[in-house]
Amino acid sequence: MTTAPLRTALYARYSTDLQRDASLDDQIRACREFAARQGLEVTEVYTDRATSGASLMRSGIQKLMRDARSGQFDVVIAHALDRLSRNQADIATIYQQCQFSDVAIETVSEGSISELHIGLKGTMNAMFLRDLAKKTREGLRGRALDGKSAGGLTFGYRAVRAFAENGDRIRGDREIEPTEARVVQRIFSDYAKGLSPNKIAVALNREGIPGPQGGHWGTSTIHGNRERGTGVINNELYIGRQIWNRLTYRKDPSTGKRVSMLNDESDWVITEIPELRIVEDELWHAVRQRQGALKSRDTGVPVWDRRRPKFLFSGLMVCGCCGGGFSKVSQDSFGCSASRKKGLAICSNRQVISKAHLEGAVLTALEHHLMDPDAVAAFCEAYTAERNRLRASATAGRAGVEKELAQVSRDHSKLVDAIVAGVPAEQVKDRMITLDARRTELQRQLDRIPAEDPVRYHPSMARTYRNRVGALIRGLGDAEGMEAAKEAVRSLVDRIVLTPAPDGGPLTIDLQGAIAALLCLATGRPLSEVARTAKAKKASGGSHETFNNIEELVLVAGVGFEPTTFRL
Repeated sequence: MTTAPLRTALYARYSTDLQRDASLDDQIRACREFAARQGLEVTEVYTDRATSGASLMRSGIQKLMRDARSGQFDVVIAHALDRLSRNQADIATIYQQCQFSDVAIETVSEGSISELHIGLKGTMNAMFLRDLAKKTREGLRGRALDGKSAGGLTFGYRAVRAFAENGDRIRGDREIEPTEARVVQRIFSDYAKGLSPNKIAVALNREGIPGPQGGHWGTSTIHGNRERGTGVINNELYIGRQIWNRLTYRKDPSTGKRVSMLNDESDWVITEIPELRIVEDELWHAVRQRQGALKSRDTGVPVWDRRRPKFLFSGLMVCGCCGGGFSKVSQDSFGCSASRKKGLAICSNRQVISKAHLEGAVLTALEHHLMDPDAVAAFCEAYTAERNRLRASATAGRAGVEKELAQVSRDHSKLVDAIVAGVPAEQVKDRMITLDARRTELQRQLDRIPAEDPVRYHPSMARTYRNRVGALIRGLGDAEGMEAAKEAVRSLVDRIVLTPAPDGGPLTIDLQGAIAALLCLATGRPLSEVARTAKAKKASGGSHETFNNIEELVLVAGVGFEPTTFRL
C-alpha cells in the first residue's frame, strides 16, 4: 500500500532593504532540496520581503498560520528558526498553534523543531535582537555627537556623497538644499505673520511644491507636536541645533505597531551645527512667541485643533435677549443662533445686522471712544490706588522682618566680638548657630516680600492707544499683516452685545472692551503680548492672582472693575 507524501509549506523572509529578493530564492531553493530529501510534497510557498522578524504583523506569516489552522498542509519548512520569528514570545506562539493543528516545523539548519529548540533558539534570537539594537544605537549616538545625521534626512537638506581614503562611503554628512531651504524659510515667515498651518499647506500644494518625501503638504507636517519636536516649525535643526534621542520608538506587543515615547531631557544628545542653520534666531523666536500666544490654557485641546474665527468678530457677538451667540444667517448678515435654531419660544430676537455695519461701528469705537482721555484718567486713578493697596498688603510686615534681621545680625556680631575678646568659643557656639539659622530664615522671608514700588501710568497713553489702534485697523486691509492685526483687534474686545431697540429700530450695540489688552496696547507693548494678556485674563476667570505671570496689567481683571463698555 502506497502512502501519500506529506503536504509541505515553505516559508522564507528577509529583513531589510539591504538584502534582496535573491536571498528569498536562495532560501526557497534550499528548502525545496530539504523537502525532496525527506520525500515531502511542496504545496505552497509563503514569503515576506524586507520585513522585520520582531513582529508577527507580516502578511506571509499570517496567511501561513491561517492555512495551518484550516489543514492546508502537514509540515512547515524554513531555512532557519529565526526566519519564522526572532521574537521569543512570537516563535512560541507559532509553535503552539502548529502543534494544535498537527503541523510539524522543520528547518534546514536545525532539523525537526521541538520545545527545546523553541526555548534555546528563541532566547538566542531575542538576545541577538537586543544586542543588535544596542550596537545600532551606540553607532547612531556617535554619529549624533559628531554632528552627522543619525536618522532620516530632514527636509531642507541633502546627503553629501564622500568617501574615505580606503574607499569606504562616509555616511551622515549633510548640506543645505537651497530650494527646500527657501520653502522652510517661507513656512516660518508665513506662520510668524499669522497664517494658519492649514493655509500654508494649501498654498504650497496649490503651487505644486513637493513636501517631505515628495508627497503633499499637510497641516500636521507643518505644526507637528511642539513638545516632541516634530513638524517643520518645531525642528531645531533649522537653527543649527540637532537633538537626537528625544523620542524612543517601541513596538506594541498587542498590535505590532511602532509607537513613540518622549525621553527625559537628560537623555537627549544635543549638538550645535551652525553650518546647517536655515532660520535666523529672530524668526525662530517669533514663531515660538506665536505658538505661546495661541496655546490653549487649561485644556487638552492642541491649538491647531481649535477652529480659527472665520470673521473678524466671530464668537464675540452675544444676543442681548437670551445671551446666546450670533452667527451668520445670510451672505452678509448675522442673527441670534438660538432664535433661529430653537424657535421664538427661546428667543424673540429675529433682527439681523450686516457684517459691514457691525465691523465698521466696532472698529470706529475701538479707535475713537474706548480710550477717552477722561475715562483713562479715572480708570488709572482707581487702578493705581487698588494696585498700591494690594502691594502694601503684600509688603505688610516687611519692616518688622527687617528690624528683627538687624537685631539678629547685631547679636551675632556681639558674640563674634566676645570670642575675639577671649570668651571660649564652646560657651557661645550653640547660640551662634541658632542666630545664624534665624538670620538665614529672615533673609529668605525678606527676599519673598516685594519692595514697595508705587504703580504709575504715563498721561499720554490714550493718544498712544488711538495711534496704535488706527495702525491696526489699516493693517486689516494689508495681506502681509492681516492675520496678526486681526488677532490683536479681537483681543481688545471682551464681547459685543446686540439688543433689539424698544421701538423696533436697529440693534443696539454694546461694545465691552478687554481692559488689560487695552492698557497693554496703550503702553506700547508688542501685539503678541496684547493678545496673550487678553487670553490670560479670560483663562484666569478674572482672578487678580494671575498678574505676576504677564506683569501687572492683568490685575485689572480682578479688582472689581467692569469691562469698559461703550454703546454705539
